[in-house]
Amino acid sequence: MSENLETLCSRVDESRDSMLATWKLLVDRDCGSKNKAGVDAVGQDVKGILESAGFKVRFYEYPEAGNLLIAERGDTTKPFVALIGHLDTVFADGEAAKRPFTIKDGVVTGPGCLDMKGGVTVLLSAMRILNEAGWDRYPVKVILAGDEEAGHQKSTAVRDMMAEAKGALFGLNFETSFKDNSVVIERKGVATFRFDVQGIGAHVGNNPKGGRSAITEIAAKVADINALTDYDEGTTLNVGVIGGGTVPNACAEKAFCVVDVRYKGEAGITRVRAGLKAIADKVYLDGTHTEVTELFYFPAMPRLESSLELFSRVNKIAVEHGFPEMTAKGVGGGSDSAALTMAGVPTVCALGVKGEFNHTVREYAMEDSLFERTKLLITILCTI
Repeated sequence: MSENLETLCSRVDESRDSMLATWKLLVDRDCGSKNKAGVDAVGQDVKGILESAGFKVRFYEYPEAGNLLIAERGDTTKPFVALIGHLDTVFADGEAAKRPFTIKDGVVTGPGCLDMKGGVTVLLSAMRILNEAGWDRYPVKVILAGDEEAGHQKSTAVRDMMAEAKGALFGLNFETSFKDNSVVIERKGVATFRFDVQGIGAHVGNNPKGGRSAITEIAAKVADINALTDYDEGTTLNVGVIGGGTVPNACAEKAFCVVDVRYKGEAGITRVRAGLKAIADKVYLDGTHTEVTELFYFPAMPRLESSLELFSRVNKIAVEHGFPEMTAKGVGGGSDSAALTMAGVPTVCALGVKGEFNHTVREYAMEDSLFERTKLLITILCTI
């Protein structure tokens, strides 16, 4: 490599304007998970940036979901470093025009600025600077999904990412980071289920005994659903949405609820699936019928001993080079780090920009964390 580490980090400071321009480019494009065209357009933007940094780029194309970007630099048939993230956001079309990329007093706002356009900018910026310096310590594979926020429900991205991750030395994910400088080595899996109850409608004045209330049936089932929570196992259930009926003077013919499940391991989600099916089959009020449907499934990121070891190495490098000390934790939200850990690849997640309030209009990122985390990535790749 033609430049030393101190010089490389100074290149980050010299590149502040271009890095912010990249961040703005990514934020100011509508690319919610349901907007395949928007996500794929961002993928083309990123493709151009990575190709200029010496990468060869290809895509897994999906008919109903944003495409999966794979970019390779060096001979990835040999052990390589996997750098991962996602290109989609949770926001609807029009949000980018309504709330464009803005910086005020060191705080960045705009749809997806934190989750995770800032982290993608960290990755792209570090790769550009390292390429210009002739860095070739490891082959690198960049993996950027186009439908992470939708849980890959309409693609084979999880399977495809697992296949692409095989042979990696380790993985680094540039998901949302935290103001307390913590990073993530374990994530719960996420699943969503919907219960639909069919009852018998009737006028409650003229025919009070003729109906079978779907609301009464769903209400009885809610307690059973909540009882499947097992804190020791690390599995929690929440009935977060419920509804039914039409007017107060009619026995409710239909009712529904939607259940969020968070789980640490496959044993937990297997138990919950069986439990929810049993709850659906159980009848409290004769004449009602219940169906349960799994709407969403996102695998867990298990805590690997190798991920703990990787974190220790990364944190040691950070402290030795003047970066803030990090702590490792497990969290309840999912990420595509799960695909790497399921493939046996040690992974540290949440190395992106710092901020708060993902998935809301209050979302913000700390401007300076873009430069700090880019320097940290460069330092890790040059010294690990």
